[in-house]
Amino acid sequence: MGVRQCRRAAVAVGAALLLAAAGPQAAAEGSAGTAREEPRRGGPSAGDRGALVLVLDSSASMAGDDGTGRSRLESARQAVGTAVGTLPAGHPTGLRVHGAERAGGCTGTRELVPVHPLGKAGLTHALRSLEPRGDSAVGTALERAAQDLPAAVGRASGTRTIVLVSDGRDGCGLPPCEAARKVARGTPGVRIDTIGFQVDGAARAELECVAAAGAGRYRDAPDAGALSRELQRSAQLAADSYRLRGTPVTGTASGDTAPGLVPGQYLDSLGPGEQRHYALRLDGVSTATLSATAVPHPGAAADPGAGLRARLLRDGAARGAEGGEGSACATGEESFAQAEGAVPLTSAVARVPSRRGAGRCDDAGRYLLVVERTGEEGPGTAPWPLELAYTLEEPPGEDAASTAPAEDGEDRREAALPAPAELPHGEPVEVRGGSGFNDAREIGPGVWRDGVLPSQTVWYRVAVGWGQRLRYSVEFTGEPVAEGWSGKGSYGATRVYTPTRVPVGEADGRARRTAYAGRSASLDMATVPVAWSNRYGSGEHVGPVHTSGGFYIAVTLGAGAAEIADDPRVGVVLRLSVLGERRDAAEPGTPAADGGGPADRAADGTGAPADRGRAAPSRADNAQGSGAGWSGMALAGAAGAAAVLLVRRRWAAGERAPAVRGAVGAAEAAGDGAATVADPTDARRRA
Repeated sequence: MGVRQCRRAAVAVGAALLLAAAGPQAAAEGSAGTAREEPRRGGPSAGDRGALVLVLDSSASMAGDDGTGRSRLESARQAVGTAVGTLPAGHPTGLRVHGAERAGGCTGTRELVPVHPLGKAGLTHALRSLEPRGDSAVGTALERAAQDLPAAVGRASGTRTIVLVSDGRDGCGLPPCEAARKVARGTPGVRIDTIGFQVDGAARAELECVAAAGAGRYRDAPDAGALSRELQRSAQLAADSYRLRGTPVTGTASGDTAPGLVPGQYLDSLGPGEQRHYALRLDGVSTATLSATAVPHPGAAADPGAGLRARLLRDGAARGAEGGEGSACATGEESFAQAEGAVPLTSAVARVPSRRGAGRCDDAGRYLLVVERTGEEGPGTAPWPLELAYTLEEPPGEDAASTAPAEDGEDRREAALPAPAELPHGEPVEVRGGSGFNDAREIGPGVWRDGVLPSQTVWYRVAVGWGQRLRYSVEFTGEPVAEGWSGKGSYGATRVYTPTRVPVGEADGRARRTAYAGRSASLDMATVPVAWSNRYGSGEHVGPVHTSGGFYIAVTLGAGAAEIADDPRVGVVLRLSVLGERRDAAEPGTPAADGGGPADRAADGTGAPADRGRAAPSRADNAQGSGAGWSGMALAGAAGAAAVLLVRRRWAAGERAPAVRGAVGAAEAAGDGAATVADPTDARRRA
C-alpha cells in the first residue's frame, strides 16, 4: 500500500470515529428537509420495489363465450396464470375480483390473495374457485385495491400498479373514473392499467378514462390471446419498474430554505409545474456533477414537449434574479420529444472550474441546484419520483504530469469521433437488462440479446477506461405482428450516460431514435475516447466524457409497439465494442490510444495541455468496476458521514467546503468499500 493509500485509510478510520462521536446529527446544513447519509444496502432509504394488484372481472357477463368455446372467465383465469408465471419470484403481488358472491347481487369486490411476496401456486389455486356472478363493481374494486397496496416508502416510492381486467361497464353505482382520480390523489406512486376484454365502445371509453386518471394505459384485448399478452406486459412492466435508491430529501420552492446536500444519492418527488431547490457548498477547484433522474410511469400520457430541467446557480445570483437564466452556471434539459408516453428523463449539470480560475462560477461558496418540470400544458400528471446524484472529483494529485496551462480565451473545437471500427459478430448471449442506473446489468464487449416491453427502458453498464471509447449498435428485431394491427408505427431509442449520469450527446450525425414497425431497425452509437481534458471541450458529445468507469446504455421501446408486436416483448440485439488500449491514468495532454490523441487535443481547445498539476486520479482511484458506475469516486458510509460533519462546521464558519468525492448511495448499493476523503488544503498546496 502506497503512502497516499495509507493516508486515505487513516482518514477513513478517523472519519468513522468522528461519525460515532457526532451521532445522528452529522448531516449537511440546511434549514428544511436536511438530507442524511444513506445507510448500507437494504436500509430504508434504498427505495422500494413497489407492488402489484391484479383486479379481475368475475361478474355474470364473464360466463359468455369468448369465441373459442370457453367462457371469458376461463380464458381470463388462464391469462392471469400465465402472466403470474412470468413475474420474478417474491415480487409483492395480490389478487382481487369484482363481481358478486351470489347471483343477482351487487356486493362489489373481494380480496382473494393479499399482497405479499408472490406465491404462484396459491394464486393459481385461488383462481380455480372463481365463478361468474352478479354485476361489475369497477369503482369499488379500484378503491379497495388501493387499500390492498402496501404503504409507500418515502415520497419517491416504487411503482404501485393496479391492473384491472373487465368485459363491461360498472354496474354498481360508483363512477370508475371518479374512483380512479381518488386513488391517484391518495396513493403515492400508483399506476392503474386497464384491459378491456371484448368490450364495446361505452365500456372501452370508461376503461380508457380510468387508465388516464390513474397515470396508466388502456389496452384492448379482442380475444384470449391478446388478453394474455397484455396482462403479461402490464404485470412485467410493474415488476421491472425503476429501482429507486437514495436518502430521502425534500427540496424547497425557494433557495433561501433549500436543504443542504453533500456528495451522495437522494430521493424526492416533483409535481406538475413544481420547482425544487437544493443547496451545496463548493470549493474553488473541484469538479461537481449533479444529475436529476425523473421516473414517471412508463408510457403514461405526457405532452411531447414536457421535460426536466436542471440548473446550477450561484447563490447570490439566484437571489438577485429569482433564478433567471442569466444567473445559471450550467443548465441541462431533456424532454420526451415523442407522443407515445412518458419515459425516464435524466438532466445533468456540472461545475468545471476554468483553467485560470477567473470564471464567474469558480469561486468557493454556496450554490443551488434547481430542478423543475417544464413544457406541460394544463394541470399536468401525477408527481414524478426524482433521484438525485451528486459527485465531486477532487483536484489532481501528486502523480500529475507537469504541463503548461492553456489560455481560457483560445478557440475550442468539437472533437470528431475516430474512424468507425467493426462491431463484433456471432451468436448472441442472452442477458436481462436492469431497471435503471442502480441495477444496470454489467456487460462487456460482445453480442448480447435481450427483450424489451413496449413503454420500457432497459439499462446496461459497460466499463470504459482512460483513453478508451465505447461503440455499439442496437437492433430491434423483426417480430410477428398482432392480428388487426392498424399499420401505425412506433419507435426504438438508445442513450449513453457517463459514470456520473450525464447524457452524452450524439456526434457525426448519429440519431438516438429510429422508427419501429415490426421489422428490424437499428441504431449505431459511439463516444469519443475518455480523457480528463474533455471537460474543457465544447460539444455535448465531448465535455461529459471526462471520467473513466461504468458508462450506462439505456434502450427504450415506444409504447405504441404494444399495438404492433404479437409477443409481449420485442427482441433487442446489442453489438458492443470498447476500443483502444486502457491507460493507467488520465494525464492531461497524453494522447489516448486508438486515435484518441486528436480527440483529446481538440477537446482541450487548441491542443494545448492542461493546467500545471491538474491531473486525473490514478488507476487506484478509478479501478474498473468500482462503485456501481461512479468511477471510484465513491464514499463509504463512515467516511462520508464524517465528511458531512466537516461540511457543517465549515459551512457555519464560511470556509470552503472540502472536496469530498463520491456517490454514497450508488457505492453502498454496489458494496464498494473504498472510502476516501480528500484534504482540499493539501490538494491546493500540491497544485
